[in-house]
Amino acid sequence: MRNHLLAVDVGTGSARAGVFDLSGRQLARCVVPISVYHSLPKHMEQNSEEIWSAACASVKAALAESGVSPDSVLAIGFDATCSLVVRDKDGKPLSVSDTGSPGLDTILWMDHRAIHETEICNSIADPLLGRFGGRLSVEMQIPKLLWLKSHKPDLWAACGQIFDLCDYLTWRATGSSARSHSPLASKWGYTPEAPGSPPMDYYRKIGLADVLERAGLPERSQPPGTTIGRLSPESAAELGLDTQCLVAPGLIDAYAGTVGLYAAGQRPERPLTAEAVLIAGTSSCIVRLSEESVSGPGCWGGFRDAAVAALWLTEAGQSASGAFLDHIVTLHPAGGTPTKARHRSILDAIAVRLEAEGPDFGLPISVLPDLHGTRSPVSDPLLTGIVAGLDLDRSELSLLKLYWRSCVALACSISHIIAHQPSRAGIPRQLLLAGGLADHPLLAQLYADATGCDVHVPVDCDAVLLGCALHAGVAAGAFEDAAAAGAEMRFAMAHFAPSPARQAALARDHALLKAMMRHRDELASLARPSAAPASAVSMAG
Repeated sequence: MRNHLLAVDVGTGSARAGVFDLSGRQLARCVVPISVYHSLPKHMEQNSEEIWSAACASVKAALAESGVSPDSVLAIGFDATCSLVVRDKDGKPLSVSDTGSPGLDTILWMDHRAIHETEICNSIADPLLGRFGGRLSVEMQIPKLLWLKSHKPDLWAACGQIFDLCDYLTWRATGSSARSHSPLASKWGYTPEAPGSPPMDYYRKIGLADVLERAGLPERSQPPGTTIGRLSPESAAELGLDTQCLVAPGLIDAYAGTVGLYAAGQRPERPLTAEAVLIAGTSSCIVRLSEESVSGPGCWGGFRDAAVAALWLTEAGQSASGAFLDHIVTLHPAGGTPTKARHRSILDAIAVRLEAEGPDFGLPISVLPDLHGTRSPVSDPLLTGIVAGLDLDRSELSLLKLYWRSCVALACSISHIIAHQPSRAGIPRQLLLAGGLADHPLLAQLYADATGCDVHVPVDCDAVLLGCALHAGVAAGAFEDAAAAGAEMRFAMAHFAPSPARQAALARDHALLKAMMRHRDELASLARPSAAPASAVSMAG
């Protein structure tokens, strides 16, 4: 009997594998780190061979820990960040790095090299832009493809296969050139309902008429509820599985978390218009599901079948959240290495301070957390962050103050983004929270207080991995659909209700965030290059 499922989640800094039975019980979980290379400012690259090796190592370790035999695994699913993997016509890696390092064939989703190309893409009138809030993001694949063609024409001529990372993983697993609807609709501009088709008119307008040939793109995307194929003999050996294991279409990582939370998370029943998903990791994604398409400024979508079959998905979020907190820890003299344990120790210490000092802890520090640009409610990769209220203190206490005020700013920013979502999406009263920033109860409570939502957080369950496994189970025919799978794979959720007293205290922080946004605009206006000679510029006061 094949009654187990495997899931592989490839994030920004690691590959994770989980083994589940058909009741949703997680039998094992293993994490293997992967490298990020910063070859130039705004350039962030990875090695897809290292990513595949990490995926294989995590699967083998998880299988060994679980004691599950390969012939018991029905299917495997892959989800990943929306990074771009570049290969030649024979499937060999092509370096995208200005260093020329042959292994660096992957442009990380966070990479901002294609800012100019993004502006070109957004200057072309086309209905496609309406599905992306009026503007493509530099994080998406179309601007990256245009950058490759414009800046590396020889490389572009050699390209034969260019993948979204989750599609690269299913290609490595099966050898199939099929591509999932999840990334093609949400990052490549394919039509929103599965099976989607490529936006050839738009591609031609921006100079990518040959992209289907160079990227090996299909005429139709692969819908959910189907399989890509079975593991090839080579990949089965690398993963420690057998060739009877089925492979599901890939998922964007935040969408895998959405599947897990929406379908299997145990919480009070609410209409879709009163519920939102927040996947808070390196970046933060707010995902809304709906019965009909919802679109508007500052959000991406709607995309039908991108996560749950027959439901529309709309996404908004922050470009950096966990990455911002990592940055704070790394730069502060008392910070150290931003490991999961270090973050937890900082939050534990903050909880003690909050208990003693109340909601004013950390003032007068105020933070605008947009260090890597913004996605929502305005898509602008050039926006920057601000920290006000610093002094010369280099102690652990000063780190706690800065870290906490950064957390408050991130949570208030999420509330600001939700408030600016299209009215047709509805006002969420229930927020399903997963990801690295859901690991500590202090942050779960903060998100409840900042948004006014009842926050529900998985208990002893990796919702992203479970969602990926659930998706694979549906694809393999173990369940009729996501709802049926969720009923069998149900997991408990902890509830954090908003506190009226803490909400009142946070009103000041919401106002501070908006004031800092205004001040940023004023500073940017003053800092614009002037045609006047330097001698003509006087100092204020």
